[in-house]
Amino acid sequence: MPNWLLPESVADVLPCEARAIENLRRRLLDLYRTYGYELVMPPMFEYVESLLTGAGVDLSLLTFKMVDQLSGRTLGLRADMTPQVARIDAHLLDRAGVARLCYAGSVLHARPAGLLASREPLQIGAEIYGHAGIEADLEVIELMVASLEAAGVATVRLDLCHAGIVPALVALDARVNSEEVYVYLQRKDVPGLRGALASADPVVRDALLELVNLYGPLDGPQSVLARARAVLPPLAGVDSALDTLERLAEHGLWRRHPRVERSVDLADLRGHRYHTAITFAAYVDASPNAVARGGRYDDIGSAFGRARPATGFSLELRELAALQPPDPPAVAVRAPWSDDRALAAQVQALRAAGEIVVSVLPGHEHEQQEYACDRELAIVDGQWRLVAIGERVNRD
Repeated sequence: MPNWLLPESVADVLPCEARAIENLRRRLLDLYRTYGYELVMPPMFEYVESLLTGAGVDLSLLTFKMVDQLSGRTLGLRADMTPQVARIDAHLLDRAGVARLCYAGSVLHARPAGLLASREPLQIGAEIYGHAGIEADLEVIELMVASLEAAGVATVRLDLCHAGIVPALVALDARVNSEEVYVYLQRKDVPGLRGALASADPVVRDALLELVNLYGPLDGPQSVLARARAVLPPLAGVDSALDTLERLAEHGLWRRHPRVERSVDLADLRGHRYHTAITFAAYVDASPNAVARGGRYDDIGSAFGRARPATGFSLELRELAALQPPDPPAVAVRAPWSDDRALAAQVQALRAAGEIVVSVLPGHEHEQQEYACDRELAIVDGQWRLVAIGERVNRD
């Protein structure tokens, strides 16, 4: 096997792409700071009990595991940063009020999440702890939309769901295997779902089968919410979930972001063990997969002894950066290699002013550079001066 061959679904990031990713990362973290979010940096690995406790148990198959040579305990390489941030909120910050936290870094997946997905996603996200109201959900949705706009995405389709509907229906009949129901609903597998519900109460069976087709516009004459109220039983959990979605539909947030196309998919139940209420996913035309996901997960802190209301979102920087048009090469200044003190002072002054100065090593004067050098430092009238490259050629 060649030494340069990388594991499956792992890739190097080359200069042009790396620059785009890093520029986007800085832009988004600066955006989150303007909303009052504080940056945290959890470790790459922890004891596996911490990473996979509570809501994190769904991540078990994605988590690389190894033995700590210092303690003999099992360590896990993080597959998602949200459980880590919940631990920080619960035990290290220990604030009584609202905490707004953001993060950015690599996570590792033992298997890819999709056909073309990387096993080393670059995750960035933001979370609010300490507020149970819909206001926090609206804030993180707006911040997610602002993130996509900052990345240059013109049109976003936002799919909404609510994790409380299926548990409210399943609770009516103890014979229903909820795990089977979730699998078939996510696949939109009607025959499989019908078979799994063959012995269920007809009210429960019919309502769960209806969920497969309850997707489409959030408002208007064909509103999914109106259809859902007509075909789902009037249970407190169902009505509360539909009321919450309706409040989201009517909020003034959407007037500020008219390019966001809103829809509902009541069978989009990915992360059902993790989420407790509103969930959302953002799609763009250039990508078949969701570019961002989020929702409410109020029980996440209970595993760390301090349950707090929580809501947030995350996105994958590499996928998002790939949607942007390529940047033109950055302009730069070319300087000859020399130990001349006057030249070194000029180079230092230009770099301090934010200019890119590329020192050309001897024998490499005609090699192609990544940067577009449109000026150079040259001796003019006995002094080092900054001149246009074409101008100096003409003078010579």
